[in-house]
Amino acid sequence: MQKLVSFLALVGLVLATGCSKSANTPSGSADQSAGKKLTIALMPKSKGNAYFISCKQGADEAAKELGLELLFDGPTEPDPAKQNEIVENWIALGVDGIAVACENKEGISTALRKAKQKGIKVLTYDSDAAPDAREFFVNQATPEGIGYTLMDEAARLTGGEGEFVIITASLTAANMNEWRKNIEARLAEKYPKMKLMVVRPCDDLKDKAQSETTTLLSAYPNLKLVMAICSPAVPGAAEAVKQAGKAGTVKVIGLGLPGENRRYVKDGVTQSVILWKTVDLGYLTVQATAALAKGDLKPGANTFKSGRLGQMDIKGDNVLLGKPFIFNKDNIDQFNF
Repeated sequence: MQKLVSFLALVGLVLATGCSKSANTPSGSADQSAGKKLTIALMPKSKGNAYFISCKQGADEAAKELGLELLFDGPTEPDPAKQNEIVENWIALGVDGIAVACENKEGISTALRKAKQKGIKVLTYDSDAAPDAREFFVNQATPEGIGYTLMDEAARLTGGEGEFVIITASLTAANMNEWRKNIEARLAEKYPKMKLMVVRPCDDLKDKAQSETTTLLSAYPNLKLVMAICSPAVPGAAEAVKQAGKAGTVKVIGLGLPGENRRYVKDGVTQSVILWKTVDLGYLTVQATAALAKGDLKPGANTFKSGRLGQMDIKGDNVLLGKPFIFNKDNIDQFNF
């Protein structure tokens, strides 16, 4: 009997110890003292987009440097409903932090608010959600900086006059709609002799961007320039212009990766590629998400130290990567992403 009592007491002690540990380790938080790795979940708009593949390279670098587990998942094509589904799955897994490039600002915000309520730290990058649905937005460049740079470069290449068109990823992409607002504001302010004819979506697909551009070249015979504002659209538009025999006559510019556009730039089909260092964007996003999850980055901060990038500025709730950069024939060989 005495042995049975001792055994039951031991079982009770083990159970009590286990319950105490569980009670002190809330879902979605990192028990660093116990050596638990942070789990950070990173979502692109679409997994096959070379832009986000490049972002993942930087994210992987940061994850390795910080010793955390990185989950990378997203739709195969831009799909707000699929983004929501993946966020719900991450909530169920109890990850420590979520960072999302939002396809639809309103569509994703409800799911992100739910993640916050569960104690998961939430950031957005590349394209923002509603401000109350996340703690910070990792901003690759301000919408004004992007829109003005694109419009100024278009005006420089066309002599400030003539017709141009815009190829975007989708008509609902929050970041691209912000860029378009600033493109059009700059157009109205400074370039009265230039005319935006139409904005067409390509669904983040190079082949569709090519077919849309081919159609637009026929529809607007006096077209002077194609402005592509998602990365697959730039080489797609360039290929259409090349095959139409209009290289140099119809200028091509856009937001894209230098590696994807190098051939077209060196052949004189694409004049300018405007972007930021996408590897650094992925790196900064994971660094910021991890710091927020650990309590090292808090609302109200003015700066943030991000590994090899050094000290980054924070304006309000925006962690700023920097200004847009123009890649052209003179400098594009200096970059390998």
